Amino acid sequence: MRFWFRFCLIPWFLAVAFAATARPELIIPRTLVPPVLDGKLDDEAWAKSKLTLGQWLTYNPVKGDKLAQTTEVWCTYDKDAVYFAFRCADPEPKKVKTSISRRDNIFNDDWVGLSLDAMFTGQTSYDMFLNPNGIQADILTNSASGEDVSPDWVWESAGRQTPEGYEVEAKLPLQSIRFKSGTEVKMGLLFWRRVSRLGSSAAWPAIESGKSVFECHATAVFEDLNQPRALELIPSFTYSINRDLESPEVWAEAESKPDAGITVKYGLTSSIAAEATVNPDFSQVESDAFQVEVNQRYPIFFSEKRPFFMEGMSIFSLAGATGDGNMLSSVHTRKIVDPLWGLKLTGTVGRVSFGTLSAADESPGRELEDGSVNPFLGEKRYYNVGRALYSLGKGTYLGGIFTDTELGNEFNRVVGSDISLRVGEHQSVGGTFLGSMSRSDAGEDKSGISAQMTYGYSSDRINAFTQIEHYDEDFQMDTAFYRRTGISTGWAFFSYNIDPDKKKYPWIRQISPLIFTRYGRDRIEGGHESIAVMGANFRFTRQGFLRVDYAAGGREPWAGQVFDSGGFRMFGNAQFTRWLNGSAFFFSGDGIFYDRDDPYQGKQRNYEAGVTFQPTSRISQNVSYSHVDFDRASTGEHVYSVNLVNTRSTYQFNRHFSLRAIIQFDSSRYQWLTDFLGSYELVPGTVAYAGYGSLLNKQAWREGEWHSGEGDYLTTRRGFFFKVSYLQRF
Repeated sequence: MRFWFRFCLIPWFLAVAFAATARPELIIPRTLVPPVLDGKLDDEAWAKSKLTLGQWLTYNPVKGDKLAQTTEVWCTYDKDAVYFAFRCADPEPKKVKTSISRRDNIFNDDWVGLSLDAMFTGQTSYDMFLNPNGIQADILTNSASGEDVSPDWVWESAGRQTPEGYEVEAKLPLQSIRFKSGTEVKMGLLFWRRVSRLGSSAAWPAIESGKSVFECHATAVFEDLNQPRALELIPSFTYSINRDLESPEVWAEAESKPDAGITVKYGLTSSIAAEATVNPDFSQVESDAFQVEVNQRYPIFFSEKRPFFMEGMSIFSLAGATGDGNMLSSVHTRKIVDPLWGLKLTGTVGRVSFGTLSAADESPGRELEDGSVNPFLGEKRYYNVGRALYSLGKGTYLGGIFTDTELGNEFNRVVGSDISLRVGEHQSVGGTFLGSMSRSDAGEDKSGISAQMTYGYSSDRINAFTQIEHYDEDFQMDTAFYRRTGISTGWAFFSYNIDPDKKKYPWIRQISPLIFTRYGRDRIEGGHESIAVMGANFRFTRQGFLRVDYAAGGREPWAGQVFDSGGFRMFGNAQFTRWLNGSAFFFSGDGIFYDRDDPYQGKQRNYEAGVTFQPTSRISQNVSYSHVDFDRASTGEHVYSVNLVNTRSTYQFNRHFSLRAIIQFDSSRYQWLTDFLGSYELVPGTVAYAGYGSLLNKQAWREGEWHSGEGDYLTTRRGFFFKVSYLQRF
């Protein structure tokens, strides 16, 4: 622990040595009369609130270019809200792409928006986006976890297309954000814009290479701004009814379940809020997309979709807990299956941001489906998580975390710390250390540690990243989602950006040759693992992206043996026209049959393709298809094939009301799923849903029981549900 502390201090002193560059400053004028949100910038509030900004420069895919499209910005405020307006000119206004869709589904459109660090701590920002029709999207960005698209907060907007491009307006109620009240309130502010057909995004101030968005914010100054003391109530009611097919002629008695609950949110201070929920509505409105579950070494990750657990969860993310490492999430709330109640407390005091989460899960106390005795019958598993971050500057912090789960005599407790630093303009350093103690129901104790360190360098030309990590065999963290224990591994990535001449090659924006290598030891499976990947990324206009790579010399231990891994891979996507977006994936190479008793080397092929078809601004059709083949390498014997189909059809009457149909197929489970939903969302929290779903399985009735994979596809389960909730603010 002394070594870890000293290690953390070294880059901290280095970071302090590099003085922060001065931010541009914007003095935001107050308005006496709020603007009317109609997409027309003719209100008195906009007359004296236009901001004087410098040159907008691109940050994606190429940094530092100027766009032919120009953007003007207005900003003002009163005691209730902050107001923004944008005039987005385009030399080819008929090519502007827009749609009428549900919230958060606009990222293939043209859009404009802002990033607001309301607490001015350089740790969290409210990112808001608007397409030309004024349809919203919002993302909460955290210095530890990056972008989180799941939170939704209440704000209003309007937009319209014009002969010159488009204009949009937005109102952000002060109740929807957290900031420190005062006579002079400072917030970080950045504006950005996306031109869909070019595949280019620009920002002011410019987002520089190697810097996080928090390092690029301008300073917005508001005089006499006070945080309203917010009290929110969201009562909810859910009713569902389901029936199962017992035999070809008999349906089981319908199971109906009415349920009511309430969630309360209260602002204890201007920067601290408490939330509590009793018998919460955790029904999933959206179905999980089917994924290949055959012959998978690691568990399948499904993202959170339940409202209470989606809000404000980025505070619990650890540095380095990303898809590139072993741990994907330090607090994966999908593990709380059937919560009876939940409590959250989040806030900021000075440089310290903190969060706590507690919940009681009833699922461990259920009767087991196979009829065996559940030793925890009637009991609950209790979850408790505490997290704190100390800000060291823009996007840098020192953090700590504690987690505890309890079930009967069992417990799992984890304590740890993490650090994320920026060193100079281009370098980043991070690390995490965790220690766990666990006890089984039989009274057996075990303990273990995990640790990881990351380093990154990013500039206009070079991107280089590396990570090393270690997990003891007895390390355990019940709140987290991680792939395995008993490993010590490291990986490194390097790419070099080449920008072709835009006049000679206007269709390609950037070429990036790359190399990736990983090496480690798996102590549980008994061997060393390694792989080396070489390839290139290509970025085109129309949001086009293509990656081609080849993995050679791969070795993977499993069940005391070491197998070959690697192969050729190619994937990409593009916005081919305003109404057609497509993606594809291909892999061919070595595979492993993950059987503990009889593992063997295989050859695997994976094909995937997807399209989004938007013939009008209101209709959207998404279709994706996946196919996997696996053969035994020694004999050529075909072992299995899996076909998956996921479709989603949506008709959006207006920004509030839509109809949606999902049809999914999984050949490995001989299963079709149909899911139909009508939804009305006035604002986040005030919603109404009505849905019908059915499950079809290929099975035959023989000798008094079902036989899967035989006969015809039959509807074996069907159900209806209705959900309504209402947000009341005081």
